[in-house]
Amino acid sequence: MIRKLTKTDHAKVMELVEPKAAENLFIIGNIEAFGYDSDMQEVWGEWEQDKLIAVLQRYRTYFVIYSEGEYDIRGFAKIINAHKQRFDLSGLKHLIEPLETYIDRYVRVHKETYYAACETLSYPVSAEQIEQVEYLTSADYEENIDMLGSIPEFSTSNLTKESREDAEKNKTGRTYFIRDEQGTMVASASTTAENSQSAMIVGVGTRPGYERQGYATKCMEKLCTALLAEGKSLCLFYDNPAAGNIYKRLGFEDIGKWTMIRYEAD
Repeated sequence: MIRKLTKTDHAKVMELVEPKAAENLFIIGNIEAFGYDSDMQEVWGEWEQDKLIAVLQRYRTYFVIYSEGEYDIRGFAKIINAHKQRFDLSGLKHLIEPLETYIDRYVRVHKETYYAACETLSYPVSAEQIEQVEYLTSADYEENIDMLGSIPEFSTSNLTKESREDAEKNKTGRTYFIRDEQGTMVASASTTAENSQSAMIVGVGTRPGYERQGYATKCMEKLCTALLAEGKSLCLFYDNPAAGNIYKRLGFEDIGKWTMIRYEAD
């Protein structure tokens, strides 16, 4: 049976998603921020007697699904197809693949990325190793945005001073950065979608001309150390194995592929 969930179901929802906090980063974060009664968000669950076995969340025009095993594919597809506007559907590849067949809509974008998680760093990090790394504050927002804009990978990013301010205010993201001996900001690493259980690593970049000197690694070490000390599971997306090797040296392990599909309006 599938039905819409309410705050009275919250304990059961957390019982399902918390053991895989990295995989359920978006579900947990959106529920913590907006609950079950917001106009911008709806949450449905599939039940086997009194056990919740699958969750579908709509946040604005974004659908995310999670289940530990098999779930009512057609039942959830019916809910998704009732959304007439353009929408995105995402989740672990093995959960999205069977659902795709039943979504009756034109596909605009279909993207798959590697998805990795970290529960502990693979080596000890001393305070001396990362003493140069600083927490980004409002005084350095614009400089950081300019630095990331100089990196081809981030040249089309929609990062703004306002988005940095919102992340800081809502505690949904943070950034650590490092300067060289001349005072130039040369690398940074950030989080997004932070919640009480997990955080996603994003925006790991080094200013052109300063690569392969360990700057970004130090930022990652500081960021991951801080998050893990708070008891959070870490996760990130990456597109190619070469990039993945860098993260795996830190202690990240692949947990599957993440699929994102953008569908046009009906």
